[in-house]
Amino acid sequence: MVSDFEAQVRATNDKINARTGRPLLRAIAVGLVLGGALLVSLILIKELYMVFAAALIGFTTFELASALRFAGRDVPRIPVLVASLAIVPAAFYWLSAGHWYVTLAGILLVSLWRIVELARPSHRVSGIELLKDLGAGAFVMAYVGFMAGFTVLLTAQEGGQWWTLAFLIVVVAVDTGAYATGLTFGKHKMAPVISPGKTWEGFAGSAAAAVIAGVLVAIFMLQQPWWVGIIFGLVLLGTATLGDLSESLIKRDLGIKDISTWLPGHGGFLDRVDSSLLSGAAAYALFLIFA
Repeated sequence: MVSDFEAQVRATNDKINARTGRPLLRAIAVGLVLGGALLVSLILIKELYMVFAAALIGFTTFELASALRFAGRDVPRIPVLVASLAIVPAAFYWLSAGHWYVTLAGILLVSLWRIVELARPSHRVSGIELLKDLGAGAFVMAYVGFMAGFTVLLTAQEGGQWWTLAFLIVVVAVDTGAYATGLTFGKHKMAPVISPGKTWEGFAGSAAAAVIAGVLVAIFMLQQPWWVGIIFGLVLLGTATLGDLSESLIKRDLGIKDISTWLPGHGGFLDRVDSSLLSGAAAYALFLIFA
């Protein structure tokens, strides 16, 4: 009896893995660990969120810089890592000014570092290639450090930790709704060239999940009216979907399936937070409007 049940569970898990291309159970385990660390940092002492955010930003910055280097772009990983991490305390303690100034200073640091490297014969390239390298370094700073910094900026506000938790709940609902509905009913491809696994059926499921989650967090967590929850859910539906597609486009351009293999079942850190990067900026804007 037990053997039959185990065999059935194993067969179901194999089917899901074959359909999604990922080990589902390991993905769930990693997700639970990350989610637990996030809840502790936001609910108990929100200053701890700086540690959580710094860890995610650090790993994500390093793996994206490494992926770009593998693709031929000379992105100096140490300065881009240090500059991205500096955004976290700057955004938390100096708020918007620190967020912007440290990002711009970081882009300048990374660019100057790459230019100084030209003194070494092994790092000398043509002017066009140098501009591409400088652009790649600025892209890592803006895409990861600057965008992720909005979540730190939001958390630092009075009551902002609840808005951070609320927008992450909606983003998770978007991903889960798309995953479950697409896996069950998905037939019509949404963006086959960019992300072959996405379907319109999955998008419909993510839209329903986003609105439901948005209304619930607005009423019970943010003390906002239900219609704010609808706006909250729909805006984050758009940013989460766009963020996911953007990262898929980056990986397609680099010719890789995952940014890295550091997170079992998820790929890399950027594969896990891609939907949250644009959504953090959107959530901060909604906080300024409604709160």
